Amino acid sequence: MTIKVGDTLPTAQFMTMTADGPRPISSDDVFKGKKVALFAVPGAFTPTCSAKHLPGYRDHADDFKAKGVDTIACISVNDVFVMGAWAKDQNVGDSVLLLADGNGDFTKAIGLEMDGSKFGMGGRSQRYSMIVDDGVVKSLNVEEGGEFKVSAADYTLAQL
Repeated sequence: MTIKVGDTLPTAQFMTMTADGPRPISSDDVFKGKKVALFAVPGAFTPTCSAKHLPGYRDHADDFKAKGVDTIACISVNDVFVMGAWAKDQNVGDSVLLLADGNGDFTKAIGLEMDGSKFGMGGRSQRYSMIVDDGVVKSLNVEEGGEFKVSAADYTLAQL
């Protein structure tokens, strides 16, 4: 079942890269008591994700903060080392929190997985964005058929 507006996000464990190396981070750490602009990409270093999706959120980080967003977070079904390298490559600093959902557990729990096998990628996340307030989904934008429109930073910003 796919998550919908009004639902509470499931409890999950992610991994994130820090200056001291990989560390686990819980969904409570990310969402509890916070307003979060969350977006997901099919894969770090993939063309649209690297050229448009992540840079849009990075470049609009101050605009999100001005509209009351505490955290901008990006989820991908990649391992923490890939996400850490992508963060450096994209120069995100602390503007976007990159969350590795390495086994896709969170992605499956919210019903937004996709099969990227025909591209040699295996199980991945659909491209989407959502606004989450204290763990509750306030808006949800899922892309159709590989498009990049409703999960873009400017589209999500307009929903705040």
